[in-house]
Amino acid sequence: MWTRFKAALRRRIKYRITTGGVLFSMALALVGIAAAISANNLLFLILAAMLATLMVSGFISRLCLAGLEIELLLPDHIFARQPTPAMIKLRNLKDWVPSFSLHVEAAPAVTGDAPILDEPLYFPVLPGGNTLEENVSVRFAHRGTHKENLFVVATKFPFGFLEKTATVTLRRETLVYPSTDTLTGFADLLETVGHELESQSRGQGSDFYRVRPYEAFESARHVDWRSTAHTGELQLREFAREQHRRVEIFLDRNAVASSSLWFENAVSCCAFLVWNLLQEETEIHFRSQQFETIIPEEGDVYTILKYLAMVQPQSGRTPEFAADESNFQILFSADPKLFLKMGWHDAHVVSGDAFAAADASSDAASPQSAG
Repeated sequence: MWTRFKAALRRRIKYRITTGGVLFSMALALVGIAAAISANNLLFLILAAMLATLMVSGFISRLCLAGLEIELLLPDHIFARQPTPAMIKLRNLKDWVPSFSLHVEAAPAVTGDAPILDEPLYFPVLPGGNTLEENVSVRFAHRGTHKENLFVVATKFPFGFLEKTATVTLRRETLVYPSTDTLTGFADLLETVGHELESQSRGQGSDFYRVRPYEAFESARHVDWRSTAHTGELQLREFAREQHRRVEIFLDRNAVASSSLWFENAVSCCAFLVWNLLQEETEIHFRSQQFETIIPEEGDVYTILKYLAMVQPQSGRTPEFAADESNFQILFSADPKLFLKMGWHDAHVVSGDAFAAADASSDAASPQSAG
């Protein structure tokens, strides 16, 4: 479901003198000095016209920024560090006065995060009482809850002497999932899981179950011709459905401050595995301290991703026993020694040094609230 945001422009406007404004001010000063020295009426008229031009420029540019409203439309599911399609709507609430030459760009968040908008937008003219829409790409720096998004609307209209800007604050909570992009070691782990599941599933699905009437559009590959000849109608051999082996993933929250980067990489790796394994219709039993779910029986992939978006490390959490040793087990723990004594001895362990070669440029920051 699309989420709607509204934010009116603040009344406080910031000014910046452009290069053209500096040159015009110097010319204004020279004309003023010349008029005062010479007492020439024509110079005074020119000075008055230049002052009037400057005042009109300030008034019109201020009027262009007045009565504007921004809406940001985001999809339901957003992933950190990945471009996300969105839409920005800029509305002119003035009945008949248009706004000209509007530049819209995202401002850095108060937390220091990079702007969410990849590229600035430009609206040449926005008629009074109208709304313009623009498809954009946004990018959130980290997982977690983002409570504020800042935008800046600027204009140099009409003469370019001053650039006036107004800041728009969109206040709301946006839940951002961890990135499902691969980092060093993620793809290798996924390949290991795939090979293990493939080796365990060989020979399954060949047990005879029953003979039943043929249904439209089914493959003729398993037609039982003997039963067909006996009954006079097409009969199909049906086999027992393959029992896919379940993958059990455990994320240990017991991580100290020095392991915070490892924990963020572990969260991203969990999201990567869950996302890709469920694409292959693999059953997943995901666990952590105080959280447990089985997909697809008890939810969908976003059930796990929502948990991973908000989970934080917490020291003092006790290890837990393995749920089913017949599952293919993956254990994410900065200190797996205690888990090995609780039935995880056959698990694929991703410990504290597993992500040592992970790309530091991924900027896997801990979840926080923007603003």
